[in-house]
Amino acid sequence: MRIAFYAPLKAPNHATPSGDRRMARLLMAALEAAGHTVELASEFRSYEGRGEAARQAVIKARGEAEAAALVGRFREAPEPPEAWLSYHLYYKAPDWLGPAVCRQLDLPYLVAEASHAPKRAGGPWDLGHQAVAAALGEAAAVLSLTTLDMACVAPLLAPGAMLLHLPPFLDARPFAEARSGRAAGRAKWAAELGLEPEGHWLLTVAMMRPGDKLESYHRLAQALALLSGGDWTLLVVGDGPARDEVESLLNAAAKGRVVFAGARQPGDLPELYASSDLYLWPAAGEAYGMALLEAQAAGLPVVAGNVRGVPEVVWEGETALLVPENDPEAFAAAVRYFLDDPKRGHAGDVAAGRVARERGLERAGDILDRAITAARPGA
Repeated sequence: MRIAFYAPLKAPNHATPSGDRRMARLLMAALEAAGHTVELASEFRSYEGRGEAARQAVIKARGEAEAAALVGRFREAPEPPEAWLSYHLYYKAPDWLGPAVCRQLDLPYLVAEASHAPKRAGGPWDLGHQAVAAALGEAAAVLSLTTLDMACVAPLLAPGAMLLHLPPFLDARPFAEARSGRAAGRAKWAAELGLEPEGHWLLTVAMMRPGDKLESYHRLAQALALLSGGDWTLLVVGDGPARDEVESLLNAAAKGRVVFAGARQPGDLPELYASSDLYLWPAAGEAYGMALLEAQAAGLPVVAGNVRGVPEVVWEGETALLVPENDPEAFAAAVRYFLDDPKRGHAGDVAAGRVARERGLERAGDILDRAITAARPGA
């Protein structure tokens, strides 16, 4: 089928890298892997982060105009879309396009990843909150990336609408390839970044910005300060407006054991993961954490905070140790456990295998295809 794809928070071709942008691209790739033709319907961004009602009203009006233009364009297209999929609806970034276009053109409307918190009703983003509820009521199928979201989404769906769990996924092939060339990759990065080839490389890949990311770096610094001894180095991949504060925090905590690699091209990341030994992330406020899945795909065990959807992207006790939120002593103990465990590599083998089998593009494409098939008229 020909699928019109739309992401109201951030288009998949947005200039700023993020987990949200990465998942949008992966959804398009999974649809294509399932045999569908995917077109980015619009780059219109509905996000409003300040809670200003007047600004939200302006965005809504612009969205309605964009939807009308899309209807006109699709009506004249020689091969118009046969279904619409919107990714990541929430109160700050509602979908003003998909439901309107689908009503006008009689297309099945599908949603991947939506959240709806009743506590937002009547708040500064009430317009977006109500719009998300209305959009979900028009959806033929909703795919939730975490089971946490399903409980609040289910009551909003129309009778007969499908609600499916689509666990976070990725293209595992680049990570498997990097893992098979680990020795060469490790030698390359050791030379480039000044890392000790025989030491333990602890890895963190995350943007450096205020909010939850910075809070995670704070928690990581607290844990590292308790991790004395051993031949470990923390390798940090990422950049952002809070970089100075992050560097100060980690340097003070780890005292000469931190290497900052800065932002790296996406093509470098599989090799950096595969060259390392253990992935660390406290995951403050994390919806689920794509980097945790990427690390496991490259064969790294994980130590992370037991937060929100994080348990849905790792296999606790097999590939990862999850610790209570904001507990630096427990986090440091989990890191030490892996550093002292001669069988640490086995957890990495299990991680890479499970991701390849259960979280690859093909598996995700099958779930998406099931939803699209069920949403077709007459299905």
